Amino acid sequence: MECRMLDITLISAKGLKKASLIGKMDVYAVAYISGPDKSQKLKTHVDKDGGSDPSWNFPMKFTVDEATGLQNRLTLVVEIKHEGTFGDKEVGEAHVPIKELLEGVTKEGKSEQVVSYQVRTPSGKPKGNLKFSYKFGEKFVETVPAYPVGMAVGSSSGYQQPYAAGGGYYPPPAGYAPQPQPGYAYPQQQPGYGYPPPPPPGGYPTQPGYGYPPVQQPQQPPKKSGLGMGLGAGLLGGALGGLLIADIASDAASGCGGGCGGGCGGF
Repeated sequence: MECRMLDITLISAKGLKKASLIGKMDVYAVAYISGPDKSQKLKTHVDKDGGSDPSWNFPMKFTVDEATGLQNRLTLVVEIKHEGTFGDKEVGEAHVPIKELLEGVTKEGKSEQVVSYQVRTPSGKPKGNLKFSYKFGEKFVETVPAYPVGMAVGSSSGYQQPYAAGGGYYPPPAGYAPQPQPGYAYPQQQPGYGYPPPPPPGGYPTQPGYGYPPVQQPQQPPKKSGLGMGLGAGLLGGALGGLLIADIASDAASGCGGGCGGGCGGF
């Protein structure tokens, strides 16, 4: 865009409204150009002796976009204030359209102009006048540095999450890995924060009741005592012995009866 340097010298002010009824005013002025950019704010020194008629003769420089100024979208604002012990107090303001300054230089054909504008109190009433001189420099083209779409300006290294259209962020490019910055101490991973601590040598111990139930061991049948086994064997042996004795006795009785009967019949 085509710009011009605006040189202004705030000369003086006359007939300002008194900020206090007692004592003199310590008056200074703050000037800036209203519009898209209000970053150019300049302040004069404080006149402690002028009272309602301060003088500064203070030079200032501003960069003006000529096309925007000719569209009557820029205004030179001069705020006049009193420096007080308990805080500064507004005395008045002067508003000067940049379009009028540009046209004044063109019509008059002069490199420098001295003008006077009305000062209005905070309530809007006219009170006093502001006197200043101005001139414009030659036109020049102010270039804006071009950055990749979405890339954060001022990046020292690496990728910085560019803004996406409509809010949010674009994902980082494939294969991107953040580079460590020299002199920056990266925090160490703490157990319980973000990631679990590394396992101890040999692995984690298995705790009953954590994650999976403990393995049940098969139960062994109770061992029988020798006394019980002996008693059982003795009882079994006694029963068998009794049966054998009874059979022998029965056989003997049968044999004796047959023999005796045959013998007696022969006599």
